[in-house]
Amino acid sequence: MSKILVSACLLGDKVRYDGRDNLLDHPAVQELKKQGRLLPVCPETLGGLPTPRPPAEIQSRFPILVTTRDEEDVTPEFLTGAERALELAQEYDCCCALMKARSPSCGSLETYDGSFSGTLVPSPGVAAGELIQAGIPVFNEHQIDELVQFLAQRNAAA
Repeated sequence: MSKILVSACLLGDKVRYDGRDNLLDHPAVQELKKQGRLLPVCPETLGGLPTPRPPAEIQSRFPILVTTRDEEDVTPEFLTGAERALELAQEYDCCCALMKARSPSCGSLETYDGSFSGTLVPSPGVAAGELIQAGIPVFNEHQIDELVQFLAQRNAAA
C-alpha cells in the first residue's frame, strides 16, 4: 500500500509556527496511521525554520515572496522545504498528501493574502503547490471524506 504524505502538525507534532500542533483526531487518519501509511513532514522545518518562529504569509506568487510579519524574507526556507517535501513524496511513492489547510506551506485550496489580516485567497501554499504541480493530489483536514474516497477508488483500480 502506498504512503500518504501528511503535515506533521496534524499528527500531533509540535512544529507549528507557535510551537503547537493541529492534532487531527479522525478515525480514518488513525486507521491509516495504524497501517503505517503516513509519512509525516513539516516543510517549514525541513527548510530550516525553527519552532517556534514568527508567522509568515505569501506576499506574492510571481515571483514567490514569503515574509514574516516583521518583513523578514523566508522565501528560501519555504522553497527548500517544498522541494524536500516533494522529494520525500516521490522517494516514498506517496499517492497523495494530507496537509494543513490555509498554511503558507501546506494549504491546498487557500492561503492568507500576505496582509496578516486573516484574509484568504484561493491559492495553494508553497509545498502544496509543488506537490500539485508534480501530479500528487493534496487534501486538507476538512477533506477527509474526499481523501478516503480517493484511496478507495485507487485501491479498487489496483
